[in-house]
Amino acid sequence: MALKQASLLANPAFDSHFSSLSFTSIHATTSLVSFPRPPEIRRSNRKMACTAMVQQVLQGAPATYAKEMERLSAKESLLLAFKDSGSFEALVTGKTTDMQRIDVNERITGLERLNPTPRPTTSPFLEGQWNFEWFGSGSPGFLAARFILERFPSNLANLSKMDVLIKDANAKITATMKLLSSIESKFILSTRLSVEGPLRMREEYVEGILEMPKIMEETVPEQLKGAFGQAVSTVQQLPVPIRDAVSRGLKVPLFGSFQRLFMISYLDEGILIIRDTAGVPEVLTRLDAPASPMAEPNTEYES
Repeated sequence: MALKQASLLANPAFDSHFSSLSFTSIHATTSLVSFPRPPEIRRSNRKMACTAMVQQVLQGAPATYAKEMERLSAKESLLLAFKDSGSFEALVTGKTTDMQRIDVNERITGLERLNPTPRPTTSPFLEGQWNFEWFGSGSPGFLAARFILERFPSNLANLSKMDVLIKDANAKITATMKLLSSIESKFILSTRLSVEGPLRMREEYVEGILEMPKIMEETVPEQLKGAFGQAVSTVQQLPVPIRDAVSRGLKVPLFGSFQRLFMISYLDEGILIIRDTAGVPEVLTRLDAPASPMAEPNTEYES
């Protein structure tokens, strides 16, 4: 019996089988046992993850900063182009050259591609008082300027400024005219605005009012003081209802007669750019303090 056991142990096949079973058993046992990682390894992994996140943020920050600097530079460049072209006065009197116009339009296009407001028609920045800096044919500003230039010589009357107040889906455009460089009169155009998309709006003209001129007697030229005195005397002799109606200005109902579509191609806290259906731009700069960007926007569209 002892000899038989010795022969089995000496058998190479038995030795190989036993070794294989022992290795398999040890390997299986090892794979089922999970040893905890040291705290140093866990802290190292967290540190590596945080470092990767910080690097990602830092890589995006320079790009955002560079784009904002580019936008501010484009705004300043556009405002300088307005000044170089002769500003509002040169625009309404037709003294702006073709080179100045193409330069301004190029800078407008450059600023539009950096628009920071994706849904300008419902942005709180839209409301407020804006001053017209630039406009093309077909805009209310151009129509007001043409109306004055066609009826009065430039040395008699001119359009000195034009602004618009946007509030509660309504707009009030005021064109200020000067007669003889001393008599001021205003033409006010009231319109109704409706939102038709994130960029597109419809404008319906409601009413036009031509205010009576405001005259300061000391600014009237000496050769016209006699005629001025006669005009004042004539107005004072009118019946009170007529005189009051004249003092409130001449009203022209326009509701349903004229309307236009336009899109807002750029809007921030200080500049508003509009393009009509022909693609002609109007550029306005803010006159009052902008609304808070945290204000609740109006997201209702009309189609």
